[in-house]
Amino acid sequence: MSKTVVIHQPDFLPYIGFFHRFLKSDLWVVLDQVQFVNKGGSWHYRDRIKTPKGAVWLSISVQKTEINTPINKVLLSNAVNWKENNLNLIKQNYSKAPYFKEIFPFVEKLYSNTSERMMDFNLASIDMLTDLFDIRIEKIFASDLNPQGAKSELLIDILKKAKAEIYFSGVGAKNYMNDELFRAEGIDVVYQDFIHPVYPQLHGDFIPYLSSIDLFFNCGIEESRKILRKV
Repeated sequence: MSKTVVIHQPDFLPYIGFFHRFLKSDLWVVLDQVQFVNKGGSWHYRDRIKTPKGAVWLSISVQKTEINTPINKVLLSNAVNWKENNLNLIKQNYSKAPYFKEIFPFVEKLYSNTSERMMDFNLASIDMLTDLFDIRIEKIFASDLNPQGAKSELLIDILKKAKAEIYFSGVGAKNYMNDELFRAEGIDVVYQDFIHPVYPQLHGDFIPYLSSIDLFFNCGIEESRKILRKV
């Protein structure tokens, strides 16, 4: 049976498409040695939740970093009480959700995590969500593989060291990846075919691509697992 590998940064409380790739893969290579991005479309330290005013960012606070700081070197900041602020924001906007009482204890436990690195807190958030989704996937860290190169060459080096036969990639990578380079190394590239499901939500019209906790608060554990597996 071919070994399918997914490579992705350890983002914070990711959306359900992140876990859709896990369902179809044997191994997750945590891309932890690449540059931390704290602006633009970065998901390294934030994701979105839904409020009566629309989608808002739920963010963790990190210490100021120099340019080119890798993800695995970014430290959490205690300058503000971001954990309490996050929990309050979640309670304010999901306390009336059908499954708030079922899910909030898991979120509270996550925020009791005492990690000093952003990556460790993010991984704890991902572990929480994989448990709720009932997903089991092995993970290793790219930094332990001492990867070489950049862009497609970097990914190929990681995949070869992880003994991958299939690379399960996000569809956005089609814009810059050279599939021929992968095939030349004996690695097939499969792109994610993900259509975001519509499910019941609080606060008006449906908004896709929110943190997975939105799904769980609105649909509960059992139904959320079914929804993900139907995609």
